[in-house]
Amino acid sequence: MGATPEETAAPRPGDELVDANVVMDRAATLPGTAEDLWPWLVQLGKDRAGWYFPRRAERLVIPGRRGLWRLDPAYAALAVGERVPDWGPGEPEFEVAALDPPRALVYRSLRQRSRGHRWPVDDPPPPDTLDLSWALVTRDVPEGVRLHLRLRVRTTRSWTVPVARVAGGAVDALTVGLLFAGLRERLAGGTSTRD
Repeated sequence: MGATPEETAAPRPGDELVDANVVMDRAATLPGTAEDLWPWLVQLGKDRAGWYFPRRAERLVIPGRRGLWRLDPAYAALAVGERVPDWGPGEPEFEVAALDPPRALVYRSLRQRSRGHRWPVDDPPPPDTLDLSWALVTRDVPEGVRLHLRLRVRTTRSWTVPVARVAGGAVDALTVGLLFAGLRERLAGGTSTRD
């Protein structure tokens, strides 16, 4: 699941959005092509197609919260500037910052703690604002499609940096590992009409 040293060192779309003090890179090779993977990435997310777990893990999730096992035309499009809800405390949102189908989808999120982790209304954002970007970058390789996820975070409290790296890194590794496994099953033909 790890990104190679070359992938970690390479610039990615959206790197310029956040002056990060925490960066997490995850990557996996999945079956199919970037064209095959792209619609699954576009529909990903809370109040959309959900988070893709593998079948064995999804059995532990209540039915209404499970990720879709099919492509749904209702979630087939995103536009730059569109906001989609994210998981986490309060009411965080991701805003689509860049789209380059089928190669890159970049989200940005500003989460002001004192506003319930909602987007701040002040510019510049107040000090209690978490700033992050999430890039999903694909490239075709001989074995299939390589998916590289880069999370860049700027936290304003210095003591939170090691916490974000260790605890946040562990949560990120677990959830992204489940996502990669769920995508692998869906791309390998594990789709059905059930949700």
